[in-house]
Amino acid sequence: MDITIHSSFLPQSDPEASLAFYRDALGFEVRNDVGYNGLRWITVGPQGQPGTSIVLYPPQATPGVTDAEKRTIAEMMAKGSFAMVLLATRDLDATFQKLQAADADIVQEPTDQPYGVRDCGVRDPAGNMVRIQQAR
Repeated sequence: MDITIHSSFLPQSDPEASLAFYRDALGFEVRNDVGYNGLRWITVGPQGQPGTSIVLYPPQATPGVTDAEKRTIAEMMAKGSFAMVLLATRDLDATFQKLQAADADIVQEPTDQPYGVRDCGVRDPAGNMVRIQQAR
């Protein structure tokens, strides 16, 4: 089989703040920005990797989700326990410095983990955990 990861979805609660984080702080390119009924779905991805994207979506627009579930999702997003993405970079320290300069919500500075990777952790404006590993 020839299967690749095309898109992954992360919830966003503030489209402009999400753009500032993914486009401006991480350097991702905006591939699509679609509005519908006052909500926005924004597709971003790393430059030079057109086949891999993240869709930043409004979780309240998810079909079949009850109002109680929407409240639970909002609570989990607020404390950073709803969604996560793992990224990699060739220069973790430079990436971390850029995130610090952009006032990203730092969870963990670059650290050599006991399980064999060097990484850091930040939260995006919606509270999603973003871990970034040093690429090998």
